[in-house]
Amino acid sequence: MATAERRIPAPHPNPETRAFWDGAAQGRLLLKKCLACSQVHYYPRAICPFCGSDRTEWQQASGRGTIYSWSVMRRAEVPYAIAYVTLEEGVTMMTNIVDCDLDGIHIGQRVRVVFKPTEGGPPVPTFTPA
Repeated sequence: MATAERRIPAPHPNPETRAFWDGAAQGRLLLKKCLACSQVHYYPRAICPFCGSDRTEWQQASGRGTIYSWSVMRRAEVPYAIAYVTLEEGVTMMTNIVDCDLDGIHIGQRVRVVFKPTEGGPPVPTFTPA
C-alpha cells in the first residue's frame, strides 16, 4: 500500500458542474439523468448525450462500481493508479484508485467511492476496493 498521499489539484467548477462539486463536498456522488430518455450519463453536462434533451436532473449514485481498466503511474513522485470504473448505474468514469495495494488492483474488482481532498478546491471522487 502506498504510504504517501498524492496531492490532487483543485477542480474548477463551472455553472454546469457546480452541483456535482457541491455534492462531492457533501460526500455525495451525483450523476445526471435525462428526463426525456431516462439515460444516466457522466461527465456532468446539461444536455443529454443520448437524445439531446435539456431536461436533465441530478441523482445520487450508489457509489459502487467495478474496475473496467486501470494503469499504475510509477514514475510520479507518489505512485498512483488511474482507472475506468463502471458504476452500478451503468456509466463509466475515469478516476483514481486509492488506499490500496497498487499491485493488487485487477479488472472486475469491486470498488466504492471515497472523496479525497484537493489543493484548495472541492474534494474529488476516487474509488477504493470494496
